[in-house]
Amino acid sequence: MAVNSELYQEIIAELKKKSVTLVAVSKTKSIEDILELYNLGQRDFGENYVQELVEKYEQLPKDIRWHFIGHLQSNKVKLIAPFVSLIQSVDGEKLLKEINKQAAKNKRVVDCLLQVHIAKEETKFGLDEHELESVVTDSPDHTNICIKGLMGMASFSDDDKVVRQEFSVLKSLFEKYQALSLQPSAFSILSMGMSGDYKMAIEEGSNMVRIGSLLFGERSKK
Repeated sequence: MAVNSELYQEIIAELKKKSVTLVAVSKTKSIEDILELYNLGQRDFGENYVQELVEKYEQLPKDIRWHFIGHLQSNKVKLIAPFVSLIQSVDGEKLLKEINKQAAKNKRVVDCLLQVHIAKEETKFGLDEHELESVVTDSPDHTNICIKGLMGMASFSDDDKVVRQEFSVLKSLFEKYQALSLQPSAFSILSMGMSGDYKMAIEEGSNMVRIGSLLFGERSKK
C-alpha cells in the first residue's frame, strides 16, 4: 500500500491546530515510501530496529529527525548515538548510563523520553511508577542526556475506558515530574497515542503521537 497522502494532509492539519507533533512510524517501510512523506513536509520519523534505522539514516536526507521508539539494547546505543534525535524508549538507569556515555563520545546531548509501562499486557516494556520515581529523583546527573518527558503505550483493547484510564495515568505522572523538574520547560514531551487511539490520547493530554499504519498501511512482517 502506498502512502495515503490525502489522509496525511488531514491528520497533519488536525495536529498542527492542537500543537501536537506527528512521528511517522516508518519501521519496515521502504525508502521510497519515507521519501514520499518527506516530500509532503514530514520530518519526524520513528523506527523500532537499530540496524534498519542506521541503514535508512545513511540513505535518506540528513534533516530528518529520527526517533527510536522500540526496545533498545545497551550494546546497540553506540550505533545510533551519532545522529538520533530522540530516544523515546528509555526503560532503565543502565540504558541511561550507556546513552550518556555514547553521547559524550560523540560530543552530543541526546534527548530522551522515559518509557512508562501503563498497559495491562506484560509484553510491553517500560518503567513502573516506583522505577520511574527512582530514575527521575535518584539518577546521577548525566551531562550528555536531556530527559524531555515520558512515553507510553496503552493496552491493545476495544474498551475505550481502559485505554483512556491508562492515558490519564501517564498524563498525571507527566504533570507530577514536570512540576518537580528544575527546568519544567525542558520536560515538555508526552508521547502517547498510535494509529488506533491517537485521538483519545490527544484528548488526555498527549502532545506527540506515533502513527504508522494509517499513513503507510499495515506494516510488513519482520
